[in-house]
Amino acid sequence: MSSNAITVPGVQIDEKPWVDILHEWVTTVDHKRLGILYIGYALLFLVVGGIEAIIIRIQLMYPHNDFVSPQVFNRMFTMHGTTMIFFVAMPILFGFANYLVPVMIGARDMAFPRLNAFSFWLSALGGFLLYFSLVGANGLYGAGNAPDVGWWAYAPLTAPAFSLGHSSDYWTLALLVSGFGSIGTAINIIATILCLRCPGMTLGRMPLLVWLNLVMSGMVLITITPLSAAQIMLLVDRYLGGHFFDAQAGGSAVLWMHFFWIFGHPEVYVLIIPCFAFMSEIIPVFSRKPIFGYPVMVAATICIGFVSMSVWAHHMFTVGMNSYANSFFAITTMAVGVPTGIKIFNWIGTMWGGRIQFKTPMLFSIAFLFQFLIAGLTGIMLGCVPFDWQLSLSYFVVAHFHYVIVGGILFALFGAFYYWYPKFTGRMLSETLGKWHFWLFLIGFHMTFDLMHIPGLLGMPRRIYTYEPGRGWDTLNLLITIGAFIQTIAVLVFVANLLISYFKGDKAGNDPWDAWTLEWSISSPPPAYNFASIPVVTSRRPLWDMKHPEDPDSRYE
Repeated sequence: MSSNAITVPGVQIDEKPWVDILHEWVTTVDHKRLGILYIGYALLFLVVGGIEAIIIRIQLMYPHNDFVSPQVFNRMFTMHGTTMIFFVAMPILFGFANYLVPVMIGARDMAFPRLNAFSFWLSALGGFLLYFSLVGANGLYGAGNAPDVGWWAYAPLTAPAFSLGHSSDYWTLALLVSGFGSIGTAINIIATILCLRCPGMTLGRMPLLVWLNLVMSGMVLITITPLSAAQIMLLVDRYLGGHFFDAQAGGSAVLWMHFFWIFGHPEVYVLIIPCFAFMSEIIPVFSRKPIFGYPVMVAATICIGFVSMSVWAHHMFTVGMNSYANSFFAITTMAVGVPTGIKIFNWIGTMWGGRIQFKTPMLFSIAFLFQFLIAGLTGIMLGCVPFDWQLSLSYFVVAHFHYVIVGGILFALFGAFYYWYPKFTGRMLSETLGKWHFWLFLIGFHMTFDLMHIPGLLGMPRRIYTYEPGRGWDTLNLLITIGAFIQTIAVLVFVANLLISYFKGDKAGNDPWDAWTLEWSISSPPPAYNFASIPVVTSRRPLWDMKHPEDPDSRYE
């Protein structure tokens, strides 16, 4: 191969000048390449968001620390939260959905390939717009730089009087543009699943990953819309003299909270449902058993999708809603735990009596179950109005939230990487490095977020830049920061594993896990057309049926 030719993970590429290769990737409409672009884009921002998190934790390591200024600290936690939710979690999950859904339902591409590419580039533009604020947000007032209004941007912090320059405008436009990209991707996923399934693949035979991404995409359409409307209202307030969120002119700051959290809390389920999908594919394969209670898993997911739309105002128990509203949202918050609990029991039921193989994907999956259970329990605690009233603005909520996002979503994503990386690249990830990654990340995670509950219970407020010594928080914050550094080392091990294994990893073959869904029936990585002939399926485990026709328990209609 000549010096001007490169290879790219996930797709076979002939020897070509790098300019031609770059042009092909920028103009591609292939769902697999777009999935890899989503994932690569999200990993880039994961590094950026992780650096911001480390800056936050260094600042809080000691009382009266002056590692960064208060202004920089506000910018760091605003950019960290916005980056991790909008430009890491959502793109990476869309990337997996883009890559896997068509090959799992026997399709050759997404329903609307050009819309798929357009949606990705809109989402990418949103992330770059946000970070362009670092160099382009000085505006007319000579103030600004990165946004500093929090990832929730509560009014009136975003009013021109309190947010000089254009930093908040970059934040608003970034979310608005990426929101349009998310809506386009969600429409595409829904159309692909409903219209392009191969012969024999009824709704009752679809892999659970496909089912759960269908529900997730429907939720995206419902939740992104009010957020986009709120962003437009905010721009009208800032530039056209509107007063939607200006209480002095008859508007309402609480109105912004309603609009934001109508998106913000269902968004947690938008992110966690694809992770449930990963677990529902990984756990059965490494337990050597079919998923326990397939119909109940589907019904529980749909139930979560509906109930999660009615829980948003538990973020607002302290704003002065009446007792009827508080009671309603407390009930729905606790009710959403029922279908979620059903899923946990089903995953345990799948493992029960199985021949469990403790490969790296399964280790991350087991950790996910344990940690998401704890996150759910602390969520139920915060659904109790008097308890939430005391702890709503404390670090207890930060610990709960990160238990969901890191302990749930990130652990599930790591498991998905180790499971599907062989399909993307044709190479196996190193099990040795994978276990180092797992144990380091597990220790660092619990050291950080288990301990973070305690200063919250002791009264440490959220969003503070520094604190006084002698309040019982000093040692805890030091240990929390050490845990964050251990997680950073674990992520570096993961990145090293990705790179080393791509060049030197063992050849994966088509089906290294002896799995049973259609993506493992084609080459690794798949060809551009996916399937030379469209497959015909007769059960929920089509590949298993082909490999093991003697298995009487293999067919589940």
